Amino acid sequence: ETLMRNVQPFYADFSFGHLAIAHNGNLTNAEGLRKELISRGSIFHSTSDTEALIHLIATSPAQGVENKIGEALSHVEGAYSLVILANDKLIGMRDAMGVRPLVLGKLGSAMILASESCALDIIGAELVRDIEPGEMIVIESDGSVTSHHPLPKKPKRFCIFEYVYSSRPDSLTEGKNIYET
Repeated sequence: ETLMRNVQPFYADFSFGHLAIAHNGNLTNAEGLRKELISRGSIFHSTSDTEALIHLIATSPAQGVENKIGEALSHVEGAYSLVILANDKLIGMRDAMGVRPLVLGKLGSAMILASESCALDIIGAELVRDIEPGEMIVIESDGSVTSHHPLPKKPKRFCIFEYVYSSRPDSLTEGKNIYET
């Protein structure tokens, strides 16, 4: 549904600070999550799957923003890549099956997250690597990068439509050129 209230990134204030989240994908259990969250008192302002993620993070019993995000995502089914700005951290997360792509890049000393490598090319950044399925990348304000795997491993299921429909032909995905593939 094309409504201004569904435009990403979504922003919220939490007990641990601020968080903005952008999401590419489809949460297949979003409707069930939404109903459960509403029954527990959550108030929704959009029809986007992404807003359910905000409520799951807000209500997570885990400590620390990375742990809250990981715990929240343990309740989610479906395909997604996420980019989250939380206080002074940039966090990227890819679903456990790796259905949607997410890459790590570098421009000077700045680390960058993008859904496709061609986005890095456009700004003159270099591709560092693909984010692995189920991997969470945390980029600190000093530029340091850490990797976490908060979700259990699942069989890899990269989406074929990324090769034939979604991605630009000049992108590299999973180490392969989209056009050549």
